[in-house]
Amino acid sequence: MKLSRRSFLEVAGAAGAAALAAPALARGEEPGGSETPGADEASVLVDTTLCAGCRACEAACAEKNRLPAPPEGPGVLERKRETTTTALTVVNRFDVDPVGAGLRQQPEGDATRRAARFAKSQCMHCVAPGCASACPNRALDKKPNGPVTYDPSRCMGCRYCMVACPFGVPRYEYEALAPRVVKCSFCADRQARGLAPACVSVCPTGALTFGRRAEVLAEARRRVFGNPGKYVPHVYGEHEAGGTNWLYVSDVPFEKLAMKTGLLEERYPDLVRGALGVPPFVMTLWPPLLMGFWAFSNRRAEQQGREAPREAEADGREDRHE
Repeated sequence: MKLSRRSFLEVAGAAGAAALAAPALARGEEPGGSETPGADEASVLVDTTLCAGCRACEAACAEKNRLPAPPEGPGVLERKRETTTTALTVVNRFDVDPVGAGLRQQPEGDATRRAARFAKSQCMHCVAPGCASACPNRALDKKPNGPVTYDPSRCMGCRYCMVACPFGVPRYEYEALAPRVVKCSFCADRQARGLAPACVSVCPTGALTFGRRAEVLAEARRRVFGNPGKYVPHVYGEHEAGGTNWLYVSDVPFEKLAMKTGLLEERYPDLVRGALGVPPFVMTLWPPLLMGFWAFSNRRAEQQGREAPREAEADGREDRHE
């Protein structure tokens, strides 16, 4: 294989340009272009005051994704569960106190009443997902209509997505022979057919509302600020991590529902680009660099191999003259 110095530099330069463009492409934008606003993206409002803890959403998710049926029995809700490679959404119960925006106290002398609240968790499908921005191979990709999807054929197992996600959502199949990253896909295939996500379609209490983010956010604000004292005056996901497409309203502080609070409001791709942009760049640039080094070394060895017989022949002629 022959590779001139100019060709080698062109290959290395192309690889570097591709690596620098990867973060922009992962966010669904052209290099140098502007991001798609989240107003028209698909979104879901979770009203925890309406959730009855029936876990029909878990069953629908498992059936749709051909995963094992969710565990049953009274003990399921006795401990907090996390999403796993076989459970893309889970519902947890929280015994909260007091009732009513987590602020209203009971009359003096009365025992404080405790109430059960339920909260569903899954991938938040950020408006600007850090996981997709950190992925060097676009295995995780943000779709224009909102879902952040995963293509296992592109995944090289680097797990940068797990580091970049502020919600700790992506899971990895460590025990599998061909491990994948696993998370909720927001039922992107159902949405492509004009259908709501499976979990939303089976909710019997109206705790899940599906629609465009602008409309869902407007409804969330209407409930929160149109009913003073009923809800915590905050829509979770409106600004967290730059905004998410799963939005929550609650009548108790969100930390009482084990939801991550204190998250930055900046778009996380802007934060992870510096920390995680270098490894993907190096990983993308390294193969052509190695190929170049090999080509130059091989070419030099070939030249030395051709020159060796000529030098031996010249030495022989000198010996005969002597």
